[in-house]
Parts: sequence; C-alpha cells; structure tokens
Amino acid sequence: MANQVAAMCDQLMKAVNVMMDAESSQIYRLEALKFCEEFKESNSLCVPCGLQLANKAQPAVVRHFGLQVLEHVIKFRWNNMQQQEKLHLKECAMQLLLDGTHSILEEESHIKDVLSRIIVEMIKREWPQHWPHMLKEMEDLTSQGEAQTELVMLILLRLAEDVITFQTLPTQRRRDIQQTLTQNMENIFGFMIAVLKVKVEDYRKAVSLARAHCRVAVATLNTLAGYIDWVSLVHITAGNCHLLEILCLLMAEPELQLEAVECLLIALSRKGKLEERKPFMLLFDDTAICYIQAAAQAVEVVERRYIFLKRLCQVLCALGGQLCQLVGSDVDVEVPANLGKYMEALLAFTTHSSQFLKSSTLPTWGALFRHETLSKDAVVAQMAIQYVRASMDNLVKTGFPSRNDSPSCEYSRVDFDSDEDFNSFFNSFRAQQGEVLRIACRAVPLEAFQIAAEWLQFQITSPIDTGDATSTSKSTGGLCSLLSPSVVQWDAMTVFMECVVSQIFKTLEEEKLPIDQSMELLQAVLNYDTKDPLILSCVLTNVSALFPFVIHRPHFLPQVLSKLFQAITFELDQEIKTPRTRAVKNVRRHASSAIIKICRDYPQFILPSFDLFYTHVKKLFASEATLTHMEKCCLMEALVLISNQFKDFAKQKAFLDELMESVVADWTSEEMRHVLWDPVALLSFVGADQMADDQSKDADRASLNRGRLSFCLYAMLGVVKRARWPADLEEAKAGGFVVGCTPTGAPIYRNPCTAQFLLLLPNLLAKLVLSHCDCFNMVCDCCGRCRTHNSLFLPENTARLSEDFCRAHDVMDAEKSMVLGKRSVEIYFNNFPFLCSFQVLGNAGVSLQQEFYTIERLAEEIAGAAFVSLDHVPDHRLLRLFLRQLVVSCPPDYYETVLCPLLGPVFGYMMQRLNVKWQVINQRTSMNQESQVTQEMLEEQLVRLLTRELLDLLSKSLRHIELFTAGQEEMMDSTQTPSTAQPTEELTELGKCLMKHENIYMSLLTLSFTSLSWKDATNCHRTASMVCWTLLRQVVGGNLLPEAVTWFYTSVLRGLQVHGQHEVCNSTLSLLAMLIYENLRPRYVELHAVMMQIPNINVEALDQFDHRLLDPNAQKVGDKKRKDQFKKLIAGTVGKALCQQFRKEVHIRNLPSLFKKPKPEKEVLSSEDLGLTALFSPNADAL
Repeated sequence: MANQVAAMCDQLMKAVNVMMDAESSQIYRLEALKFCEEFKESNSLCVPCGLQLANKAQPAVVRHFGLQVLEHVIKFRWNNMQQQEKLHLKECAMQLLLDGTHSILEEESHIKDVLSRIIVEMIKREWPQHWPHMLKEMEDLTSQGEAQTELVMLILLRLAEDVITFQTLPTQRRRDIQQTLTQNMENIFGFMIAVLKVKVEDYRKAVSLARAHCRVAVATLNTLAGYIDWVSLVHITAGNCHLLEILCLLMAEPELQLEAVECLLIALSRKGKLEERKPFMLLFDDTAICYIQAAAQAVEVVERRYIFLKRLCQVLCALGGQLCQLVGSDVDVEVPANLGKYMEALLAFTTHSSQFLKSSTLPTWGALFRHETLSKDAVVAQMAIQYVRASMDNLVKTGFPSRNDSPSCEYSRVDFDSDEDFNSFFNSFRAQQGEVLRIACRAVPLEAFQIAAEWLQFQITSPIDTGDATSTSKSTGGLCSLLSPSVVQWDAMTVFMECVVSQIFKTLEEEKLPIDQSMELLQAVLNYDTKDPLILSCVLTNVSALFPFVIHRPHFLPQVLSKLFQAITFELDQEIKTPRTRAVKNVRRHASSAIIKICRDYPQFILPSFDLFYTHVKKLFASEATLTHMEKCCLMEALVLISNQFKDFAKQKAFLDELMESVVADWTSEEMRHVLWDPVALLSFVGADQMADDQSKDADRASLNRGRLSFCLYAMLGVVKRARWPADLEEAKAGGFVVGCTPTGAPIYRNPCTAQFLLLLPNLLAKLVLSHCDCFNMVCDCCGRCRTHNSLFLPENTARLSEDFCRAHDVMDAEKSMVLGKRSVEIYFNNFPFLCSFQVLGNAGVSLQQEFYTIERLAEEIAGAAFVSLDHVPDHRLLRLFLRQLVVSCPPDYYETVLCPLLGPVFGYMMQRLNVKWQVINQRTSMNQESQVTQEMLEEQLVRLLTRELLDLLSKSLRHIELFTAGQEEMMDSTQTPSTAQPTEELTELGKCLMKHENIYMSLLTLSFTSLSWKDATNCHRTASMVCWTLLRQVVGGNLLPEAVTWFYTSVLRGLQVHGQHEVCNSTLSLLAMLIYENLRPRYVELHAVMMQIPNINVEALDQFDHRLLDPNAQKVGDKKRKDQFKKLIAGTVGKALCQQFRKEVHIRNLPSLFKKPKPEKEVLSSEDLGLTALFSPNADAL
C-alpha cells in the first residue's frame, strides 16, 4: 500500500509540474491534466495520496493539488464513505490545520484558502448533528498560534458565505446550519471581537511579530464583515455599540483602516426595524465624528488610501441615510446636536479633488434637502448655501485623465481608463448635480440666485481665455475649444443658472421675485457681444433661462428676439464663404430651439408681437443664402405655435395656407410626383447613384434636391405636429373648431392644417412607400404603383447605388451605435427625410384624429399594398412607431374599418418572419471570426428589438398595460419578482373587436405562444404573464381541436425548456401551463399524453393530480400546494443554463432534523372527560 501511494504520488507530482511548467507543450499539458482528473474521479488512493502531497515539505503547487484532491473527495465521495473513513479524514484535516502549514507570513494565500475550503465542506455535511463541538475545536485552535487563528477566521468566513451569501446547500442543511449559527452568534461575535482586540493590542506593542498580528487582525475584520451583513442588529449594537466604537478607533491604523471602514459601512447600510437601528445615532457623538474627520485627511493619491477614502465617504453617506430614516419617524430620535459637524465632514468630501468622491455624496445631500424635518433645520439651511457655492466648482468640467490642468486629473487616472470614460461619467455626474442643486435652491432661492448673478456678471466682465487653443490658432482661428478655460467656466455657469432660475419661480411668490436684478442681468447678457460660437451658445442658454422674468417686463421682448434672430444667422466671417463649423451650426440650432421653446411655453405673451415676428421671418426667408432648410422649418414651427393662440379657425387656416404655399406648390409639382413614384428617378434625384465627392453640376443639383425634400418634409412635420385647436371646449366652439359630436357626446374637432395635409398626402405616402421605412406604414392610392416602388429594396435597384451609398439600406450608424455601443459616421441617405416621413403620418393621427381616419380607402390600401417585397426589407427598417401611434390615437368608431383590416396581415406576416429569424439564431455556433460575431450580435439584437416592438403593439391592441417601451433593454436577473397570478383585466374595445375576426385571433394566438420559445427571456416572461392566457381564455369554453390544444400546451413546455433556468420565467410559464392544464384537461385527454412524455415524471403524482382535478368529490388542496405539485410534475422540461450543463453535481445529504419535535399523538375519544358534556346537561347542578 505504501509503495503504491509513493509511486502514484510521484506520477502526480510529475503531472502537476508538467501542467504548471510554462515551457510544456499543449499536448503534454492536456495529457497531464487528463491524468490528474481521472485520478481524482476514480482512484481509491485519493485520500492517502492527497495527504502525502499536502505535506508542507512539498512545493506549493504540489501541496495545493494534494489539498484539491482531498476537497474533491469530500465534495463528491463523502456520501459513499464509511464512518471510520470520514472520521480519519476529518482528523487528518484538523491535523493539517494544526501543523500542516508554514508560519503566517510565509504560507501562500492559496494554500490557506483551499485548506479552509476542506474544513468548510466537512462542516456543511456534518455540523452540527455529527460534529457538535466544532466551534469549540476552532476556538481551541486559535491558542496554537497566529497561522491557526487566521485559518479559523477564513473557515468562519467561508462558512457564512456558502450558507448565507451564496446558499450552495440544500434547504434543510442550510436551515440547520444557519439556525445553529444564529443560536451561537453571541458567542461567535464575542470570540471574534476578543481576538480582534487582542491582536490589535499585540500589533501595537510588538515589533518583530507586528506583521503577523496585523495579518490576523485583518483576517478577523474580513470575517466580521461577512457576518455583519446578516446577523441580528442586536449583536452589532451590543454594549452601547462597542463594536462600532472599535471600528472607529481602528480607522486611525493605516494597516487596518480599510478593513475596519468596510465593516462599518456594511453595518450602517443594514436595513431592519427602526428601533434596532436607533443606536447608530451614537456615531454622531463628538468622538466618532472626530475620528471620521481625522481619518479623512489625506493628500497623497495611493491606491489603498484612496479606496479607504471612498469607503469612508460611503460610511458618511450611509450614516446620513440612517439619520434621514430615523428622524421624523415613529422612533423618538431628535436632530443630532453635531449635525453641523457631520455636514461639514460631508462637505469636505463634496469639495474633494476626486470627482468620484464628489459624486458619491450627491444622494445624501439630496435626501437631507428633501427631508421634511431636517430641511427646516437652521443648520441644513445654512449648509445649503455652502453646498450651492461648492456646486459652482463641481459643475466645472475638469479632471480629464490625459491632462494635468487640475488636481482632479491624478485621481481620474485611478478611476477612469480614458477621457471617453471620464466624459461619460461627468455627463451623468452633472445631471445628478443639477437635480440636487435644484432641491437646494428650494431652501435658499434668493441666496442661490444672488450667487448665480454674481457668477454670470463675473463671466461677462472676464476676458476670454482660450487656453491651449492659442497654440493651434491656425486650425481654430484663435477661437476657444471645448476645453478652453473660458468655455469650461461659461458652460458650468450656464448649467448653474438654469437650475437656479427654474426653481425660483416654483418657490417664491410673484412679489418676492428679484425682477429688477434679473432684468439688469438680462440686459448685461443681451449687451454682451462675442464672436466665439462656443461662448455665444452659453450666452443664448442664459437668455433662455432668464426669459421667464421678461413676462413681468414686456418691453424687453424685442431685444430678446433680436438677440435670438441674430444668432440664427450667425457666421464667423460673412465675407468668406467656407463650410460652417460644428460650433457655428450649434449656435444657429440653439437659437432656433430657444425661439421654439419661448413660443411653446409663452405663446400668449408672444402673440401681441406676432406681426413683428412674422415680418422678420419673411425677411429672413427672402434671403436664400442666410437660413438652412432646417432653420426655416424651426421658424415656421414657432409661427404655428403662436398662431394657435388666434383661437379662430378661419384666421389660423388662412395663415397656414400662406405659410405653406411654397411647400405645397413644390411638393405637389409634377416633377416631384415623378420623382417620388419612380425608384430609379428618386435615386438619381438625390444623387444616390453618384459619387459623394463628385464636383460636377449634377452633384450640386443633387444637393439642392435633397434640400428641397428635407425642407418640404420638415415643414410638413412642424405644421402637423404643432397646429392645434384650443384646449378649452367653449373657446374651440367659439372659434369654429368644433364640427359635431360623436354618438357618445364627445366633440369632433377640425384642425386648421387639414387642408394642407390632404394636399400633401398623396406624394407623402408615395415617398413613405418608396423608402419603405416601415412595413406598417404602406399607404397608396394605387396597389400596382405601390408594388412597383416597394421594389426599391430588390437587388436590381440596390445595385444602382454608387459606392458611397452602397450601404444606404444597412443599419443606420446611429442605431448601430445605440445597439453595439460604438461610434461611427452617419450616412446621409439613411438619416435624411425618411424618418421624418413616417413621423408626419404618425403625428397626423394624433393631430387630425377623425379627419385622418376618414380618408377614403385608407385601411384597404394599407392592407393591399404594404406587404409587397417585404422579404427584401431589412429588419431595422421595420422598427418604426407609426402603426403604434395609429392604434393609440384611433377613435373607437374606426376600429372595424381601419385597424382590423390592417392588424391581421401585419401580425400574420411578422410572426412568420420572426419565427424564421429566431430559428436561424438558435442554430448558430460560436466558431466564427470576430467581425462575423459582431454582425451576428447586431442582427440578433435587431431581431430582439423588432420582436418587442411587435409585442408592444400586440399588448396595446389587447390590454391597457404596456409591455415594452421603444428600444427598451431589460435583462433577466435575480432581482425581478415573478408574477404570482395571471392578470384578469378585461380586453380593450379594440381587443374585443379583433377577437371577432377568426383569422386575426388565430394569428395573435400563434404569435404569442410561438414567441415563448424564442431566445428572449424578457419577451417570454411578459408574453406568458400578460398576453397568452388573456387570449386563450376567450376560447377555453369553446370547441378547440385536440391538435390545437396539444400545440398550445407544448409551446409553453418548450418555453420552459428554453427559459426555465430563469426563476422569473419558470414561475410565469409554470403558472400558464397549470392554467391551461386545469382548464382543458377535463375535456382533452391528449394533455395527459403530453405530460407522460416529460422526462422523469412521477406517474403516481400525476395520477393523483388528475384525480383531484377530474373527481368533483376528491379532496381539494390549497392553491400554493397545488402550484408546487404541478411545478414538480413539469420539472423535467426545465432546461439548464449553458454554464450549468457540464457542471458536476454536488450532493449533500440531509441530517436528522435538529429543531422539529414530533407532536405527541393523543386520541380524543380515549382521553379523559374534558367537561364538554356538562355544558349540555339538563341538570343545572352539572354546571
């Protein structure tokens, strides 16, 4: 035996050395690995060989393998071992703890880890029933030295992680161990705190062994952290928060402060009863606050020290969270006397150079300023002013990792990998700052406005500092860059001003508003003249922010409009005709948006100046070279917004006729009609069959043609989107906007833009059909022409595209960036008017209502022409929202005539298309090149988005509950709560209308049940819980074909096979399967045959379930028990996740129950007289 063990150990050591040798060939390494794995799986010498290999005289890699062998034996062979073998292995393992390791500073950490795992695996199988004195043995081990004490702490930590955190045990074993730990927790905590105090004291006194004592103290703190997260708060706050006091003291020890603050953070982050958390308020005492403030003092950027500062900041925030929950609650907690010191400590982190630390404090500031009681405290109000001033610096965008112009840069190099990462973080950080700043301004609105005014005045009077841009004056023309000091300051001040002004009107009464001061400020801004586009953009934002004050001083309006109109025509140099820079375009776009915003929010105020406004716009329009088509459309949109205040249908219609005259003439011209109805002509018209860099006259003409198309479409969109009737019914009647009433008495309105829209509609529909942006949007007055133009996606037409436009039908680069998170350059042909086309129609249903839905033969032409050549249309072209808007805005009177003829073909075709797409996805393998994998990821994500878009449409058609929002991304994770019951809401009126048509109804059923097995867990959960039973319930009582019933049921089981590993899907699919089985099993015996095909089904349990279901006299069971029984019956259909399919199962047997005592059986009939008969005795004396 000894010789066999020695020989085998020799072979194993050679194999381990081959595996770990970097120069070994792959073939030898694989052979060695195979030999070692086969040895662990089947060799009977595992225990003696493992013990011999684990001897501390061996090299570390050999020892580690030997210990792994022992762990493998315990995990996979323990149930088959004899009791004597188990006892022997346990004694050997305990001996290894005692003397099988080197000293604490010499031993490798991975040896300690695997040794602790061995002990924990035995504990999980034997404690407490068969190893009652385990805790005592562990305590005794700590007296043997520092190495043993550290190992004991590692064992206790891993035990808590396996039982509580990861829950890697069967339910009963986990319950036994957890209850035993809980019963002994007072002793365990006392033991760990005692060890911590002793080792810290030894660490402070010792010199030669200081590192050893420190290592034990660190291990003890880590173990405490593993228990503090879940033990009763009583143990944490015992002894007047003695543990928390120790942790605060340890923050002064550089070697222990990180572990100590992590323990403190976990403790303060605990939830629970407010009464139990009340002792946490002791941390607001002078001692604790002083220790926290002292520990926060740091200048150097050392990684461990910086991590400590992050944790300490989180501790302060968690303490603030406890304060906000306790103060003002039913628990009697007063505002701490040291609240000012606490907030000073929090402010210190808010003003720290690290942007990450600043951002960490924002939620706490927001909670304090929002708190009903604390926000009224004088200390908080005073601190709000300091926070507002601190926000001035925090809003300044500095700290890029690649630069050295700020103290924040050094910290950013630790927190962020690149400038892009920092930029993304700062954008989110600034948005959060704005939210908290607005809350703070509610407490001190006038003080905040004064600070904002001073800052704006300072920026106006300060000279422009271009910074690094001066060194590149040739490329920048001496102008500022995005990182120039002046631009950074102006940008931050602009955000600050917007936040302050937005709150002052919500907080103060009108007579208290600082109108005079704000007008002086606005006058200074209007007088400020700069030719730098980046700074001018900030100036325009300040004008827009201060505009609400103009309501109280109307004479300022002409100056404001003049400033904005000047910015719309802004040019760097009027004489030099060069392409406009992005900054210049942004200024002009910014001015246009500001005008639209003012006209949208204050149309009644602008109305007296309408003639002046309109005259100025017409002058600008007369200058063809001044405005772009987009800028013209913005001004037209602003005019339409003001015209809504006419409240006179005839006057507004006349104005819109005049405004849209040129658009209507151009759009309805014979030339445009020819172009829009001929795919070849359209490609030539927009230059898609030419090279983009062609300098010929044809290229110039194509550019002008694209501008014409864009202007017409954007003008249509602006008018249709903005033209409205008065919101007040009486005003609408008086103005001639109401033309009748529906049978239910609801008014029928008319829109003043309807006449123009109907003139533009034929060519607009042709354009939409031709571009085929949306398979749901195809409307045409001639099916033959529609079929011709839908052929735009056919190979012979795509071949006409030039090299520059050959990707015109691919995924838009903006959409690809959204799906894959990559940046790329957009292609004009994708971006230009096609999206606008369907937006016009989408808004038409909302704006025109009955006037749109009564268009002659609308539904017939959609249904008859929409699905020609669709197989050539890529998926991303189908992801549009027109049909959803059509469904949402359609009046009930037109469900039958418009929606029903359309939805049936839509759902039928899309179900077939998506089913094929998902089958292709399911059959894919991972053996592809990276570029191909990226393309497949893109295609799969587009199919997923298209699926959700379609199911969102289905849900809106049937129910009032929304399934998805457009582009919504959801992941199936453990935080989702499974539905406990199928919803029972009634169908919508549209849903009831759809149910009357058998072909539509069957399409919806087929689509919903087929989608359960598509590889989209979110879609599966939502469809199973909200759609499938809603549809099937309508025909449960009818005569369904047995084949159909079988198909419905197997579709649900197939969904379980694909998605059953997700608990949330498992729950909803199991419930759906049970509803189908219970409702249809009595009439369809075929469902029993389906159940019999489930792997490993318990036939006896199935028969019992059927008996209770079919026999009306059978004893019924509770709802929960019935669900659990059915879930066990179909458990064989549940598929495993890929990560679990090849994992070897670990089986841990349950031990005799510790805490459940059998109830004594007592025969009632044979028991002694209970005196009940005396209550019914006719003899009064018996009472």
